[in-house]
Amino acid sequence: MDKKWVMKEQGPADQVNSLASGLGVDPVLANLLVQRGIKSYEEARIFFNPDLKDLHDPFLMKDLEKAVRRIREAIENNEKILIYGDYDVDGTTSVALVYSFLKKYYPNLLYYIPNRYTEGYGISSDGIDYAAENDVKLIIALDCGIKAVEKIAYAKERKIDFIVCDHHMPDGTLPDAFAILDPKQPDCKYPFKDLSGCGVGFKLLQGLCTTSDFSFEELTNFLDLVAVSIASDIVPITGENRILAYFGIRRLNEEPCSGLKSIIKISGLENKTIGIDDIVFKIGPPINAAGRMKSGRKSVDLLISSNDGLARKIGDAINIFNNDRKSIDRRITNQAIEMIAADPDSSKKKSTVLFNPKWHKGVIGIVASRLIETYYKPTVVLTESNGMATGSARSVPGFDLYHAMENCSDLLVNFGGHTYAAGMTMEIDTIPAFRERFEKEVASKINEDLLTPKIEVDSLIALDKIIPRFYNTLRRFEPFGPGNMSPVFKAEKVIDNGMVKKVGASGKHLKLAITTENNTKMVLDAIGFNQAGNYQLINMGMPFDICFTIEENNYRNKRSLQLNIKDIKTREDRLFKT
Repeated sequence: MDKKWVMKEQGPADQVNSLASGLGVDPVLANLLVQRGIKSYEEARIFFNPDLKDLHDPFLMKDLEKAVRRIREAIENNEKILIYGDYDVDGTTSVALVYSFLKKYYPNLLYYIPNRYTEGYGISSDGIDYAAENDVKLIIALDCGIKAVEKIAYAKERKIDFIVCDHHMPDGTLPDAFAILDPKQPDCKYPFKDLSGCGVGFKLLQGLCTTSDFSFEELTNFLDLVAVSIASDIVPITGENRILAYFGIRRLNEEPCSGLKSIIKISGLENKTIGIDDIVFKIGPPINAAGRMKSGRKSVDLLISSNDGLARKIGDAINIFNNDRKSIDRRITNQAIEMIAADPDSSKKKSTVLFNPKWHKGVIGIVASRLIETYYKPTVVLTESNGMATGSARSVPGFDLYHAMENCSDLLVNFGGHTYAAGMTMEIDTIPAFRERFEKEVASKINEDLLTPKIEVDSLIALDKIIPRFYNTLRRFEPFGPGNMSPVFKAEKVIDNGMVKKVGASGKHLKLAITTENNTKMVLDAIGFNQAGNYQLINMGMPFDICFTIEENNYRNKRSLQLNIKDIKTREDRLFKT
C-alpha cells in the first residue's frame, strides 16, 4: 500500500536558531523541540529533565478530597474495601497498583475483575453482588464506571459506596457515586486531561499520601505499573504522563515488581533496555491475553505477587494464554481477509463490517486493527456472545469513529469508546441495517485523503548529521509515544553501497548500507521492513528517498547506529518493482 509522506510544519527560523544556540544542539534537534511546543531554554530544561516534583497537586481533581476522606473513613472503621477494575492492561495494572499499595497499610481489601464473556466490560451486577456477599462497604472502581449509572444505583440500593476513577469520556448523566475522579468531566479543573486509568488511581493514592502517614516514596516504587498502563492504553506521553512514564520505565529497567519481571523474562527482554515500544508489543500483550482468553484476574494475581517463584509460575500460564491468542487471531484475521476478498463490492466501500458467530470474542479487537493495517478504512468486527452480536471497532487517523457510532446508536444495545476505538453490542438481526448505516456515516464524512496511510516526517536531514552525539541528544526526547512520537526524518537521493540484500524468513525485508553519491565514506546501516519490493532498483544503484527513525543496534555486544526505514520512494519508474 503506497503511503503519502507529509512534512510537518517547521519551526520559525529565529526560534529554532535561538534554541539551538542556547542549548548547544544541532538546529535539526532544536526544530524538533519547537515542533513539540518547546520554545525556550527553561522549557527545554524541564522537558529533558522530568521531575516528580512537577506533578500536579492531586486535589485539583474534582472529588479527590471526598474520595480520600471516604477511604480514610473506611480504614478507621475497618470497612472492607473492594478494588474493581477492567480486564485489560490499564484495568489490571490499576487494580494491582491500588491494591498492592493500600495492602501495605490496610489488610481488609479484596479485588475483582469482571469476566469478559459472562459480565462484559465495566461495572457488573455480579461484581456488586460479590461485594455485598463479602460485606464490602466501599468499591474503588478503576478504568471504568463513568457510564455505569444503573449499576452504581444498584450498588447504592445494597448500601455500597462507589469511588469511580476513570479516564473515559462521560455521558450527559453521571452515576450517583460517592466520588467521581475523571479529569474529562466538564467541570473538573484538573490541568492534565489525558491520564490513563492507572494514572487516575495513582493520583488518588498521591492524595492519600499527602493527608496521612502513607509514603509517597513507597508509592513511586509502583510506577512501573503506571508506565505499562500509559504505554499499553496509547494515551499521550506528554505533560504529567511523560513524567510518570519516565520514572516508571526507569523502575521497569532497574527494579520491576516480581510479576513484570516474569513477563520481561518471558518476552525476551532480560538484560535489555526496555522502552515504550517494548511495553506495547511485548509486555502488554501477555497481560492482556489473560483477560482475552481466560480471566483478567490472573493478570492481577501476577502483578501483585511479591514472590519471584510464584510470579514465574503465573507468568508461564499467562504466556500460554498469549500463544493461544496469537494462534487464534492469526486464523481469524485470515478468515476475515477471505470474507473481504469474496465481497465484490468491498473495494468500493469506505468501511468494513464483518460478522462471524464463531469468532473468539477476546481477539476481535486485534483482528480489527490488523484489517486496518491491510485495508486502511474504519472497521468493525463482530461475533456472537450470549445471543447478541458483540464487536470491536477501529478507525484510521483523522476519522471520529465514536461520533459515527453515536449516529448509529438507535441500532445498538450499547456502545462505548473514543475517537479511534470502540466496542458495541447489538441484536444479530440488526447487523445488515448497522452495516448499511455505518457505511453511509463513514462515506458521508470521510475523504480520500483520510483513506490513504500517511507518514508524518519531522525534518529533512543530511546523513552526515547522524553521529553518536546527535543520537545521544535525540534519546533525551524519550519516552516516545502519542504526542511525542519518535522523530521521522527524510533523506533524499541516497544510494546503497552495494550491500543491499533481502532478509527475513520470507525475504520481505531489506538490509542496506546507506550512503550518498557525493560522500560515499559516510555509510549507515539500515533495515527496511516489508520493503523488498524496492530491491531491484536499489540493487541497480538507482538513487532513492527514504523516511526513517534512528535507533541503536546492539549485535554481539557491538553498538552502532541504524536507520529503521519506514518507507522508500524510488526516483525511477516503479515498473521494475519486484
